[in-house]
Parts: sequence; structure tokens; C-alpha cells
Amino acid sequence: MTAPQMLPFRADGATARGSTRGIHTDRTGRVFSVGKGRLTVHAPDGRLLDAVDAPDGPLGAPDLNDLVVTPDAVYVTDWANPVVLRASLDGGKVGPLEPWADVRGAFPGFPDRYWLLNGIVADPAGRTLLVASNGTEAVWRIDTATREVSRLDLGDTSFGADGMVLHGRNLYAVLNYGAPHGVYIARLDAGLRGGTVVHRITGDRFDLPTTLARHDCRLYVVNSQNDEPPGTPPYTVTALDDPVCEADG
Repeated sequence: MTAPQMLPFRADGATARGSTRGIHTDRTGRVFSVGKGRLTVHAPDGRLLDAVDAPDGPLGAPDLNDLVVTPDAVYVTDWANPVVLRASLDGGKVGPLEPWADVRGAFPGFPDRYWLLNGIVADPAGRTLLVASNGTEAVWRIDTATREVSRLDLGDTSFGADGMVLHGRNLYAVLNYGAPHGVYIARLDAGLRGGTVVHRITGDRFDLPTTLARHDCRLYVVNSQNDEPPGTPPYTVTALDDPVCEADG
């Protein structure tokens, strides 16, 4: 078996923003990514197709964290502002990145600067978003038709996720704040309004994990090493079996 390798992705123009925090592909293979105050779109070969800047938020300059691509839009979280932004997708063209939902109304009285919006996922139709906020140690549900924000009910469990993946009714998340570092899996109800944490996978195999991906019953977890000086290799991805793969079908 050939050993797995990491190879650089060309990503023209992305280095100008200094960092990339969230990255996803769409059905055509385009690569969407965010960092600092910019959303970029690249062709599979790394050519820059589009770049859209985010406006300042209610607390100041944006610091974009993650994104999700739905059939008609790209939704982006802002780590520095309690706001979800949206850019329309019309015929493949990306529209302006605009403030779309201010989540503070769902948790009145919580200090604005501690919301820290992180991972974001959507159901396949793009009707429901789940937004992680490790500052509030919760995941927030947003109805895209009404923009109503409510807390995902996971009982008394602290669930301050960073990166997330939604596959069917299973919500996969990496936690690195307020809980032992690792992968946490919640089984959600049909309306994506609540559920139960069914697996916690922690231990020395993780090094401040910040996001993950799922493919063929395997989970791939990015070890950020954010607690190390920049440019300190090795950079690693931890692979593990998905413990709910058979149950999920």
C-alpha cells in the first residue's frame, strides 16, 4: 500500500490574506475557502476564479472561520463577530458577501466578543444550518427561510465544537475548548433540533484538532498545532474508523 502524502495546492491569490481557516468543494470541484476577511474560489487546478471581501461586522474587522456551500448560497462564519454572512450562488457566480444573521438574539446577555463562531454545516437542501460557537459551548440552528436562531438541544452536554461534518442525522465535531480534545458524534432528530452525543473519541492521537472530513467510513481529523510556533512541522492528519458508519448506512 502506498503511504499517504500531503501535497501543496496552488491556490493562486490565497496567500495574500495570510491564512486559510475553512475550505470546502462544490459538486463541480471548485474549491471555496475563507481566511481573514476574504472568500476565494479556485478551480481544481488552483486557478483563482473569484474573490469576495467581507465587510466589517458589529465588533470590527472580520476574521472568517468556516463555510458551507448549499444549492443557492455560501454561508460563512466570522470568528471575530457574532454574524453569519451569505453570498448568493447564481449560475455558478458568487455574489457579494453580506451580513445575513446576527446570532446574539438567541442568547441575550452573553458578551458579544465571546461568541466565536466556528464550524458551519447544512442539510442537503440548504434549509437548515448548524453553527458551532465554542465561546458559548453550543451549536446554534438557523432556519434559512426565516433566519430564526435556536440552540441545538443536546441536553446538559457542553458542545463547543470547532469544525463539523453533518452526514445524514449524524453530527461529527472536533472539540478543543472546554472539553478533552477529540471527535464527538451526536445523533440528531429528523428536524435537526436536538439529539444525543453517542461517541467521544479522545486521546494522544489528536493535537489541537480544528476540523475533520468523512469519506468511506473513515474520519480524517486535522491537527492544527495552533499551540506551536508557525512553521513547526510535522503537520499531521489523524485517520480513524467511523464508529457509527454501519448504523448510518
